[in-house]
Amino acid sequence: MPSSMLKTLAGPCLMAVLMTAGWHTAAVGDAATLDWDQLVDQEAQVFDDPYRELEPGQLISLVTVARLRQRAEHGEAIDQALLDRETASLVAADIDIDGLIAQRRAVAERREHAATSGNAAVDGQTVELYGFVIPAPPDDDGIASAYLVPERGMCSHMPPPPPNQMVRLRLPNDWQPQVIYEPVHLTGELGIAPSSRTIRVVDGFVPMRATFSMQVAEIETWMAPAAQTEPPGFTAHDSPVLGER
Repeated sequence: MPSSMLKTLAGPCLMAVLMTAGWHTAAVGDAATLDWDQLVDQEAQVFDDPYRELEPGQLISLVTVARLRQRAEHGEAIDQALLDRETASLVAADIDIDGLIAQRRAVAERREHAATSGNAAVDGQTVELYGFVIPAPPDDDGIASAYLVPERGMCSHMPPPPPNQMVRLRLPNDWQPQVIYEPVHLTGELGIAPSSRTIRVVDGFVPMRATFSMQVAEIETWMAPAAQTEPPGFTAHDSPVLGER
């Protein structure tokens, strides 16, 4: 997703817990509070991505050239003048067009691996995590479920986050958020359990790809200042996993 979507300026992370759900299903003892970036497998973020070196305009030109070439190969009519112009601009910048196009599938696979890989150190751990809840239909076994994301608006006004920045929640006692993006503080057992399903969010259907699942034991609802879109523990940063899905 565009880095601007991950750089919404938030106020100070001063949160007042105004109310709680009023129930606890299990004693969780001491649980570590995680930042969202601790869910990510940091080693998977280090990979060769030659497209990172391109300026935005150069990347657009490269995509244009690749698409026009592909259409021409399939016998479709193309704007040859546009192809020649974009090709010339890339050659003038000493950009290896053929080499970059040839690597697109490999780079897409590396980006997908970076986007989906979870931190094995937190797998199976009882943790605390702040975020915003998106309601979802029950799981196949009838257990109430929802999704936790690090920013308000993800999956509706903004694209979904990478899978390793989404947690599929299994909720006790049929608890459900009162509103979409209800801000919560959760405690429960976190596990790496990749899942994918499509649900309706606001006014459209959205593919929800989550690397993690949490068996929720405790829920607290908190109220954030109106301007704040990120929960405690979330640090906005450029994503290295942008690209093809």
